[in-house]
Amino acid sequence: MVEIKTDQSLAAMREAGRVVAQGLTAAREAAHIGSTLRELDEVAHEVLRKAGASSPFLHYKPAFAPTPFPAVICASVNDAIVHGIPDDYRLCDGDLVSVDFGAKLDGWAGDSAISFTVGTPRPADTKLVETAFAALDAGIAAATVGNRIGDIAHAIGTVCRKAGYGIPEGFGGHGIGRQMHEDPSVPNEGRPGRGMLLKHGMVLAIEPMLIGGGTDRYYEDRDGWTLRTVDGSRAAHAEHTVAITDDGPRILTTL
Repeated sequence: MVEIKTDQSLAAMREAGRVVAQGLTAAREAAHIGSTLRELDEVAHEVLRKAGASSPFLHYKPAFAPTPFPAVICASVNDAIVHGIPDDYRLCDGDLVSVDFGAKLDGWAGDSAISFTVGTPRPADTKLVETAFAALDAGIAAATVGNRIGDIAHAIGTVCRKAGYGIPEGFGGHGIGRQMHEDPSVPNEGRPGRGMLLKHGMVLAIEPMLIGGGTDRYYEDRDGWTLRTVDGSRAAHAEHTVAITDDGPRILTTL
């Protein structure tokens, strides 16, 4: 069931989204050569504490997971696509990092992700990250009243495929509101004009995931959470929580 949010609820979700943006900004600023992924998690956790917010990631245990998630961010490095667990790995010059972060404030959730390079970027990584954000922008632009879920999926997929990148099958965006994951699912590839009709008050987490090597294949790491590219190529992830409104798409996870 898809919950249609009131304008008052959208305003409350904007506040949760602001906390998410603050946490991602803080985590990126803390990401230097030599920083550990656990340190990035601690920085984001402190943002939640100061805001009086909680983490929808911490202790989250979906059906596929062998254990609850142990952190407030997902930190995925290089060939890790999504769901990386922050540990004591120290960031190296040229590492490609994706950080996914959520917050729950006054009963409403927000969810967003960024990708960036630590130190000196590889040109191929720069293009990959730029394309991830371009795909996100295209998906957001298609998130308008009267369009359908397939229009968002088609917009994202078109950008990714034109650049020659892979899209991990079975993973994409989702509805969001009182819970981090709600209906409907938002694929990263699809046919325009298909799927659920978009209405004022729907809120979606739109999140392209790109595999640099061009294949769609991935495997699950031994931790039961991290998804990695089969070919060892690098990956990027970008995400915003977006409200569908009569005035156009409204990004809720910005500062």
